[in-house]
Amino acid sequence: MTTYDLIVIGGGPGGYVAAIRAAQLGLKVACVEGRDALGGTCLNVGCIPSKALLTSSAKYAEIAHLSSHGIAVEGASIDVSAMMGRKDKIVGDLTKGIAFLFKKNGVELIEGWASIPAAGQVKVGDDIHEAKNILIATGSEPTSLPGIEIDEQDILSSTGAIALDSVPEHLVVIGAGVIGLELGQVWARLGAKVTVVEYLDRVLPGIDGETAKLAQRALSKRGLKFQLGRALKSVDKTEAGLSLTVDRVGKDKEEVIEADKVLIAVGRRPVTRGLGLEELGVAINARGFVEVDETFRTSVPGIYAIGDCVPGPMLAHKAEEDGVACVELLAGEAGHVDYNTVPGVVYTDPEVASVGQTEEALKEAGIEYSVGKFAFMANSRARSIGETDGAVKVLADANGKILGGHICGAHGGDLIAELVLAMTKGATVAEVAATCHAHPAMGEAVKEACLDTMGRAIHA
Repeated sequence: MTTYDLIVIGGGPGGYVAAIRAAQLGLKVACVEGRDALGGTCLNVGCIPSKALLTSSAKYAEIAHLSSHGIAVEGASIDVSAMMGRKDKIVGDLTKGIAFLFKKNGVELIEGWASIPAAGQVKVGDDIHEAKNILIATGSEPTSLPGIEIDEQDILSSTGAIALDSVPEHLVVIGAGVIGLELGQVWARLGAKVTVVEYLDRVLPGIDGETAKLAQRALSKRGLKFQLGRALKSVDKTEAGLSLTVDRVGKDKEEVIEADKVLIAVGRRPVTRGLGLEELGVAINARGFVEVDETFRTSVPGIYAIGDCVPGPMLAHKAEEDGVACVELLAGEAGHVDYNTVPGVVYTDPEVASVGQTEEALKEAGIEYSVGKFAFMANSRARSIGETDGAVKVLADANGKILGGHICGAHGGDLIAELVLAMTKGATVAEVAATCHAHPAMGEAVKEACLDTMGRAIHA
């Protein structure tokens, strides 16, 4: 029987990247995956297919604005089946790419669902595989609300919302977070009436409040309707479709919303069931996350965990960084993740991107800071491409250290990388501002926001 240096349970972004990096470091590695394809939620039913649909829907929505460019388009139509086919091909090609990388790096793929009968053992089917170390990278899954059963036909999770065979007439999205807004915009662009219902009095919880307001304003202009401060009480199926009862938060008042599809996008929960962790004595917190120390060790020696199934941001790129750091530590190297510089991106139009502290968090902590802002309305490139909604916001301390960066605007997910790098390398706002930025380019807004923290903005 083969004894592995490491068996990774889960072939998503955290797991497959950890497996490849471990193999590069000379470890004998196997990765266990229960799906028919590698890539986990992100690649199969999450990040990648949703971005494919966002791109397709954006191209259709752009047609309505081409007349201002002197371009007339007549008879444009939507073929949802072809759109889904394109999405599926992208996913298929990428999953095959991971399988190729496993072969290239010598990672053995074990197909099936895993459990851990004892430390140093992984059971898949009837087979027991021996391992010096086990890494749990089982990710997360959509969660629902009490009394609401997701059937993926009428009441959808994100998985069902990326697989519809036609454009719904009225889609109600429960939850104004990343997933709800992205998928809501996909179907709004394609012609659906989309109503977003959110328990809080704001969109994008956890994002800088001022930036979230800019995003809500822009998304409202693009067709999303928001009902904030409302809690979903029930969903009933009727002959006409679905009838939703919502409560006004803090008020003794109910409202009824009629729809034909409902997307439940209220968050995700870790997937650890079936692994046998409780029987092994692996510590799990009240929310179901595996408890780990700063080196990703669980309470049981030889068992590690990363990604969405441990506390922290539930992001694919964070899981990848966890995986690399964990196996580098196992190999005797200095693996490390700075969670203060993990960016988050919402791929709506406009995009919303963030890194570091929000203004609300700094105020609550009593930390003194300066704010720099620059609106894309004053950016030449944004004017040229017709993407003037939003702004860049930079937060810095008295010495110019960047504490946080927040962007609402076109290509925000790419622009945030400059601020992530600056924070990672300790560059100050003065140093970013002193860096020559190409003109005309969206990145000039980042430079101007940094200048503004020092009261030196040129074009504001």
